[in-house]
Amino acid sequence: MLVKKIINDPAAVVTESLRGLAAAHSDLLRVEYDPAFVVRADAPAPGVAVISGGGSGHEPLHGGFVGHGMLHAAVPGAVFTSPTPDGVQAAISASTGSKGALLIVKNYTGDVLNFETAAELAAAEGLDVRSVVIDDDVAVADSTFTAGRRGVGGTVLLEKIAGAASERGDSLDDVEAVARKVIGQVRSIGVALSAPTVPHVGEPSFDLGPDEIEFGIGIHGEPGRERIPAEPADALVERMLSAVVDDLPFASGDEVLLFTNSMGGTPLLELYLAHGIAERLLADRGIRVTRRLVGPYITSLEMQGISLTLLRLDEELASLWDAPVSTPALRWGK
Repeated sequence: MLVKKIINDPAAVVTESLRGLAAAHSDLLRVEYDPAFVVRADAPAPGVAVISGGGSGHEPLHGGFVGHGMLHAAVPGAVFTSPTPDGVQAAISASTGSKGALLIVKNYTGDVLNFETAAELAAAEGLDVRSVVIDDDVAVADSTFTAGRRGVGGTVLLEKIAGAASERGDSLDDVEAVARKVIGQVRSIGVALSAPTVPHVGEPSFDLGPDEIEFGIGIHGEPGRERIPAEPADALVERMLSAVVDDLPFASGDEVLLFTNSMGGTPLLELYLAHGIAERLLADRGIRVTRRLVGPYITSLEMQGISLTLLRLDEELASLWDAPVSTPALRWGK
C-alpha cells in the first residue's frame, strides 16, 4: 500500500524542508544548500562551536536544535542517510571560531566515518576539532547501520547540555568532558507500533501485524530485540524501563532526567499517558525524576511508537539542562 505524504518531488524533500525551516526561523539560523547545512544566524561562535548532524527524517533533530544554548550548526543528509564529509566540513568552517569545535556524532557507521573525515580536513585547515560518539540505545549491541550500540534519544539531551557548556564559556577540553559524562550516564530504548515510510520508497519500511510491537526499534526502523504481542501501556512501559534501568544500572536514590519521546506518529494523549506511568514506576524504584522532556524531539518520520531516555543527573548536568535555550524546537529561560 502506497502512503500519502505532503511532498512534491521525493528527491527534493530535504531541500524544500530546509527552505521552510529557514523561512520560519530566520532570527535564529540560516541555511546553506550546496553543500547543505544549518548554522546560527550570528556565526561563527565566540566560544566552542557545538556541531551535529545526521540523516533527515528525525526532525526536529538536528536542525531544529540550532540556536542559542544548543547547537551552532547541523548537517542534514538525505532521509535516513549520513551527511557527506564536505557538508560537515563546510558547517565546521562556517561556525567555528578560535576556540575550536566539538562534533556530536550518533553511532552509525556512515556518520562516524564521514564526521571523522571532515574533522581531519578541518584540522588540516588549522582548526581544533574534537568528536564524541553517542551510543545510548540499550536494545541491541549491533544492528543495521551500526557496529555497536546506536545513538538515539540521548542525542537530544547531549546536544542541549554540551551547548549550554559552550554558552557559559567552557574550554574545548571542558565541553568535551561534559559531553563524555552525559554519554556515560544516559540510556534509551524505543518501541514501534508501525513502520516509517521513506519518501522515495512510498511504502512502509517493514510489516508489523495488527497485534505486534517491535521492541527495541532503531530510529531508521532497524529491527529491535524482539517482536512481541501488543500489551497494555503499564506492561509495555515497565518492560522498557526495566531494560534501561538495569543497563547502567540506575539505582534507588538516583536523580534523573526522563525524556519521553514520540517517534513521530504517536499522539500526545498516549505520550503523556506513558510518561505518567514511567514516573510512577521510577518512583516505585526510588529513582527521582527531577527534570523532564516530553514530545516528538527525535523522530522516525511518521512511525507510531515511543522511546524512553534516562539521564543520571548531578548538580552540574542539572544546571546545564536548566540553562536558557532558544532554538526552533527547544526554548526556555531568558
